[in-house]
Amino acid sequence: MTDFDKIPAFLATHGRLLDRRRFELLTGTGTAEAALAVLAGYRNADGGYGSGLEPDLRSATSQPVSALHAFEVFEEIAPVTAPETALLCDWLGSITLPDGGLPFGLPIPDPVGCAPFFVSADPGESSLHMTSMLAAIAHRIARHDEAVAGHDWLARATDHSMRRIAELDGPGHALEFRYALQFLDAVHDVVPGADAELRRLGGFIPSTGSLPVEGGLADEAMRPLDFAPDPGRPLRDLFPADRIEAELDQLAAEQTAEGGWTVDWGSFSPAGSFEWHGWATVRAFKILRANNRG
Repeated sequence: MTDFDKIPAFLATHGRLLDRRRFELLTGTGTAEAALAVLAGYRNADGGYGSGLEPDLRSATSQPVSALHAFEVFEEIAPVTAPETALLCDWLGSITLPDGGLPFGLPIPDPVGCAPFFVSADPGESSLHMTSMLAAIAHRIARHDEAVAGHDWLARATDHSMRRIAELDGPGHALEFRYALQFLDAVHDVVPGADAELRRLGGFIPSTGSLPVEGGLADEAMRPLDFAPDPGRPLRDLFPADRIEAELDQLAAEQTAEGGWTVDWGSFSPAGSFEWHGWATVRAFKILRANNRG
């Protein structure tokens, strides 16, 4: 049985201040201002974010993947908006490549503690993984933030993602496939052809609903709740209801005796390993609560 009452103590002893503020915001015991104040500590003068906001990227430099974690906060403060959200879109626009895509990573002058796949990323090559991932969450934020909805970067990223997705003839890497599906889910009713592409890509989902993560740990995989955490969405309809219920049972059962959750991937620094636990606990809480568990 999930015990949400244990989560505050777990986060107090194992979580970053950011994840504590996010949890308080989600439970109505905190404020958007408090969460944004902590997030501001990771913000750089260029409008991007770094300094370990992505636990496996300890670099101080602004990086595309760090924008995901900033966007998580901007999504969670809804209906409140923050000017930093549009400024982050400005920064993403400044690093967008000529074809409209984002690179997986930018040069890292301080690579200590950073995952090697970030350090070795080609800044001149567009990444469907990164572009669709950030465009998806930005579209969700755009439902309550007009500055994001009308931003030029989001329009360019959307066009790029749709073009690249149309070229897919299989799932490819599990993480990229996850974010392509979530992008299509986010825009299914606002971008022509997105709903049809969502159903086409849905045909590539294995009967188990899970895909192993190439290059990850032996048992690392994208599972149904990684793909489709939210009920009532078109993406959720691609998975059998009984499979989702079984996955929710498993997620609930994975709460540790201390009250938190862990992750199934390896980290690249002691700090990163520690910080993922708080992030995973907020994620598990959000999913279970959204699905009327606990």
